[in-house]
Amino acid sequence: MRWEGNRESSNVEDRRAGGGGGGGFGIGGGAIGIGTIVVALIGGAVLGVNPLTILGILTGGDGAQVQQQQGPAPAPPANDQAARFVSTVLADTEDVWTQLFKQGGATYNPPKLVLFRGAVRTACGAGQAAMGPFYCPADRKVYIDLSFYETMKNRMGAPGDFAQAYVIAHEVAHHVQNELGISEQAERARSQMSQTQGNQVSVRIELQADCYAGVWAHHAQNSRNILEQGDVEEAMNAAQKIGDDALQANAGRAVVPESFTHGTSAQRQRWFATGLKTGSVQACDTFKARSL
Repeated sequence: MRWEGNRESSNVEDRRAGGGGGGGFGIGGGAIGIGTIVVALIGGAVLGVNPLTILGILTGGDGAQVQQQQGPAPAPPANDQAARFVSTVLADTEDVWTQLFKQGGATYNPPKLVLFRGAVRTACGAGQAAMGPFYCPADRKVYIDLSFYETMKNRMGAPGDFAQAYVIAHEVAHHVQNELGISEQAERARSQMSQTQGNQVSVRIELQADCYAGVWAHHAQNSRNILEQGDVEEAMNAAQKIGDDALQANAGRAVVPESFTHGTSAQRQRWFATGLKTGSVQACDTFKARSL
C-alpha cells in the first residue's frame, strides 16, 4: 500500500503511555447478551466490535486495569512508524468521507482515533485490547491497540498493511453510520427484537461497514493511487479470516448461524468487494438487500 508521504491526521490521541494516577477500574464479563457470545467464541479476534452491543455490558471487576486519561492526550511521536501509518490511513478516510458527504449536501465530522495499550476508559464503558479495535458512538472515537496487528499477522494469518488499513476503514465506517443516523435506527430496532433477530440486524450493520470500507478504498485509489499488487487480496483474506463461521470453526466450536453478529467470511468478502467495485454508498444498503 502506498501511504508514506501522504497527509497525516491530527485527530489521533496517544494514550499508550498510560495514565496511572488514580488507578483503574475493572472490566468484567457480563454474562448476558451478544457480547458474551462474541468474546467467548472468538477470544476478541473480531474487527468492528459494536460498543452498543458489547462494551455496554462490560461491567463488574476482574482486576484488569484501565488507563486513566489525565488531560488531553498527546499526538503520537513523529518517529513512530506504526502510529504514522494509522494517522495517514485515518487522514485518507477523512478526505474521502468529507468529499462524499459534501456531494450529498452534508458535512462530515471526522472521528478521533485513540491509540492505547491493554485497556482504556471510553464513554461506552471499559474497553480491552482483547476485544480488538472498536468504535464508541458516545464519544465518537475509534480505539485501537496496535498489538492487534500482530495478532492479525501471527495468529489469524491476515498480514499486510492494506489488511491493517481495512481494519481502520471498517471502524471509521461505524462512525459514518453514526453520522448518518443508521446506528441509532438499528439499535432502536434491536431493542424491540429477540436476541436472534437482533443478531441479524448486527450482521447487516457490520456488513455495511465492510462495504463502506470498500467505498473508501475505491475513492482513495481513484484519487491517490494507494493500491499495490496484492493489496486487495490482503483485505479479502482478512475478511475471510474474521467471518463468524471461520472464527467459530477455528476456535473448535460448532458453527451456529443464529449467533452470528458480523457475517460469514463469504458475506464479508462480498460486501467489501461491492464497495470497492462501485464506490457507491447506496450500493451498501444491506438493510434492503434480499440476500447478504
